[in-house]
Amino acid sequence: MYDNPVIGGFFPDPSVCRVGEDYYLACSSFEYVPGVPIFHSRDLVHWRQLGNVLDRPSQLELPPEVPASGGIYAPTIRHHDDRFYLITTNVSGRGTFLVTAERPEGPWSDLVWIDLPGIDPDLAWDEDGSCWCVTSGNQVARIDPADGKVLEGPYPIWSGTGGKYPEAPHLFLVDGWWYLLMSEGGTERGHAVSIARARSPRGPFEPGPVNPILTHRGTDRPIQSTGHADLVQAADGTWWMVLLGTRPRGYTPEFQVLGRETLLIPVEWEDGWPVVGPVEERHPAPAAWHPLPEDPSRDDFDAEALAPYWISPRSRPDGSWSLGARPGWLTLHATGPTLDRPGHTFIGRRQQHHDCRVTALIDPGSATAGLSVRMDEAHHYDLEVGDGQARLIARIGPLRQCVAAHAVPPGPLTLAIDIRTGDLLPPSVTAPTGEPLGVAARGPDTLAFSAGGVLLAELDGRYLSTEVATGFTGRVIGMYVTEGSAAFDWFDYAEGHPA
Repeated sequence: MYDNPVIGGFFPDPSVCRVGEDYYLACSSFEYVPGVPIFHSRDLVHWRQLGNVLDRPSQLELPPEVPASGGIYAPTIRHHDDRFYLITTNVSGRGTFLVTAERPEGPWSDLVWIDLPGIDPDLAWDEDGSCWCVTSGNQVARIDPADGKVLEGPYPIWSGTGGKYPEAPHLFLVDGWWYLLMSEGGTERGHAVSIARARSPRGPFEPGPVNPILTHRGTDRPIQSTGHADLVQAADGTWWMVLLGTRPRGYTPEFQVLGRETLLIPVEWEDGWPVVGPVEERHPAPAAWHPLPEDPSRDDFDAEALAPYWISPRSRPDGSWSLGARPGWLTLHATGPTLDRPGHTFIGRRQQHHDCRVTALIDPGSATAGLSVRMDEAHHYDLEVGDGQARLIARIGPLRQCVAAHAVPPGPLTLAIDIRTGDLLPPSVTAPTGEPLGVAARGPDTLAFSAGGVLLAELDGRYLSTEVATGFTGRVIGMYVTEGSAAFDWFDYAEGHPA
């Protein structure tokens, strides 16, 4: 058996391709850099991040005015004629572009711009080698992937069954039919996957006999918002679907804090149409089982470069960080005075589990720095050290408040964030009236912040959720500095909690 999600945390809009017995998957990155994380697997279940496709400013530069959930939207990754292709859209820039590489690790080429409107672009090749590009503008065009020119079209194509936001189109040529896989209904609770087919990529497309072929809308399943799917045929001939979904928690209407995650389900073909069942939290595993080494949960900053899972909002100037200034430490230099506006120094990683613990050893010196749990500039909790104090700051929409403070000695200090599902306080803790305080929060989780082993406060996690902050991303937890320079000796992310 395997567990869903197969890639937990804010890794939405998955696209997958197979080369021999190896699988490669790419996801959206929005306002974070480096852009478009890329993963490798041998069995579709165990994935390890190889790097990021857009890893240099000449490929991706997001100025401060790019809003949260702007930037890079859904990519499609394909392999054709011994070369990898990835096409995506910078919604805060010039639009749709593609890049290529001989190896998935890169280096990936400079951008080739495609003059087609819409988002969620797809690439497919027909039997004579022509390349077709479909976008969520409900159109298809034949293009030259070498220079991006539109050679034919665009032609209008099937736009779904009538649900809002028809998006995430993918074309597949199977047994003489061109199948058009599409999502609609919006990427929230109404998300759904539908299918149509035609004898030509130009259409006309006939809808499948049963649409949508997958949706969890209107159900009480623990996984919701299922959609934005892609198909891949495994080396053993079986078919599989990768897609996104969420795992909302807490009191009604429930809150999802990890973002849209990557899921996997098997596909059967009946009478020439793909059939998929609901997404369960556990599924029978694919026949091939090839676990890969997992990404380490602890970073001691001994390498010459940052690991690929570290991301920053909009930019990461060379002058904002260093691994060499103090060997074995990550040194951060302030580029902005607050996390409440773009332009600050922040390096973080996605929260991937509902229950987890993050710890780090900081030497703040005379700086103001610490750990932050971030959704965007208007929604974050900061465990900050400066001026001989550890402070817990909560920014929720227009409100910013120092929740707690505690004196700390100078020198290195361990900071800790414990995130647990459930009530804010144990049910045994009661108010003077005798009412249990533990049920008051009703949020998806609780965040407890400690400095030097001293608990500063516990905060309700619902305010760092998509339902409150809005947008397309999930929580990112990381290190920051807003004044001076601070050094971090290590950073540890662990699922669950110590006994």
